Amino acid sequence: MILIADSSALIALAICGGLELLEPLYGEVLAPEAVYHEVAESDKLGSEILRDYLSQRTRKVDTTSFVYLDAFADPGETEAMMLYKQLKADKLLIDDRRGRKIAKINNIETIGSLGVLLAAKNAGLLAEIASSLKKLADSRVFISPELIDTVLELARERP
Repeated sequence: MILIADSSALIALAICGGLELLEPLYGEVLAPEAVYHEVAESDKLGSEILRDYLSQRTRKVDTTSFVYLDAFADPGETEAMMLYKQLKADKLLIDDRRGRKIAKINNIETIGSLGVLLAAKNAGLLAEIASSLKKLADSRVFISPELIDTVLELARERP
């Protein structure tokens, strides 16, 4: 299985310590160069962790590939969708709601960082996800309270 990663979800997983869950759940994890530049060559939260994590997982993308986009697509999202198509990947890791809609138009199967946490709990890789969600809530990553409640309910961790 091949998972292509976009920056938003990688940052969230770096913050909550969830990067190590990706390979046991999804096999090969790759990111396009633009995602590497967005997360590793910046002062964003988790950039040092992501620089190390992506050092051997970054791939060059043939940017002549065709994907449907909108006017707001950033280079990382664009290259991630192109790489997904080029490698015939199985999933695209992306948190951005608009980006997920564009991926759907392109027949790209997606999963978000919270979906990874749920899958990890269901696979027995995590005993609970509430502490990971708390780390995200305490950081600069915005997750709506409603989504947190839904995820906790799905994980059967809601009080």
